Amino acid sequence: MSDSTTRHPDTAGMRRTPVQIAALIYGIVFLIVGVAGFIPGITTNYDTMQFGGHHSEAMLMGIFQVSILHNIVHLLYGIVGLLLARRPGSARHYLLWGGVIYLVLWLYGLFIDHDSSANFVPLNDADNWLHLVLGVTMIGLSFLPRRRSTDVGRTDPRP
Repeated sequence: MSDSTTRHPDTAGMRRTPVQIAALIYGIVFLIVGVAGFIPGITTNYDTMQFGGHHSEAMLMGIFQVSILHNIVHLLYGIVGLLLARRPGSARHYLLWGGVIYLVLWLYGLFIDHDSSANFVPLNDADNWLHLVLGVTMIGLSFLPRRRSTDVGRTDPRP
């Protein structure tokens, strides 16, 4: 006998909070970008791609300078995002600290000479602007609610 108001445990756990959805979306996008960086055509000058450093002339969508290391970092960011999106608290930390890392990377890109060996990622002006946008939006989204709107005001303890 099942009450219509009783939730099945499997379906109750599948509903995500806003912060989890944001982390999940960022994780998926980072995975797509990481894979796309290894696809000739989506990545122009593919034959010039280096493992790391500013010598790579490979350009994701003809705009963003990438390398094998850069693509691997995007793939790892994506995997971590998917894993941490499973819980509201960890999703928040993924967005917050991921955003902080991107802001640090933005500052790094502003202050290093793009033709120096210190540009190991590699970075160009388009990457710098993207890193700023990613950092600001990820930090901003980390403040989304960690609870579902149906849980607000609930008095029964729920994990």
